[in-house]
Amino acid sequence: MKLNALHQYLEFLANSGIKELYFPGSDKRQRLNDLQIQYSTCSKCPLHKNRHNFVYGEGNPDAIAMLIGEGPGEQEDLKGRPFVGAAGQLLDKMLAAIHINRSEIYITNIVKCRPPGNRNPELEERLACLPYLVEQINIIQPKILLIMGLVAAQTLLGNNNSLGWHREKIHYFMDIPVFVTYHPSALLRNSNWKRPAWIDLQEFEKEYRKILNEQTNFDAKFPDKPNIATSNALTDSELPLSD
Repeated sequence: MKLNALHQYLEFLANSGIKELYFPGSDKRQRLNDLQIQYSTCSKCPLHKNRHNFVYGEGNPDAIAMLIGEGPGEQEDLKGRPFVGAAGQLLDKMLAAIHINRSEIYITNIVKCRPPGNRNPELEERLACLPYLVEQINIIQPKILLIMGLVAAQTLLGNNNSLGWHREKIHYFMDIPVFVTYHPSALLRNSNWKRPAWIDLQEFEKEYRKILNEQTNFDAKFPDKPNIATSNALTDSELPLSD
């Protein structure tokens, strides 16, 4: 971890109440499981009052990519797992369209408890949960982040800019490249956003494959993958993000 990223991490920890640091070489899966149990009784913000489950996150502890949403919905709160409702089903299709199985990555949210009525989490709630997310990133040490939704992007990147502004460039958090796109629930509300979301996913895929190619012979795994350069020619009905 570079010095400026370490400073950023320690700044988040300062008011978090976290007393132990993870050091590479420990068992990542066990550490994440232990922390999930430890934080399951969290009462740092008002969201704990009505939750059924503390939705910590799930996936590959050695993942190259982490996917970060905004917060649990009704089904996620009931089941204790991220992205398992209608938005989660669409997310699986989105990942499949770029040849990623959700078991390959780690999935979590900015806040770990469901906001009432699925409203956007308040700033106080997001800041209370943010150290947990930073700790997850430190443990997993992903090489790339995919952020879904405006609230998640503004929280992690520390600004109030529009989703369009976030989508048009690569950002960095703790020296990790960050890509931003629409939240799947937004795509369920407005299908007109599926085309720009597909473009975002292709850009993310290019960087993800680049990283994978540095570690494995990824191209051999997908010899028949679509040509990203020509995929924008697809009609709306052919987009791989249909309901």
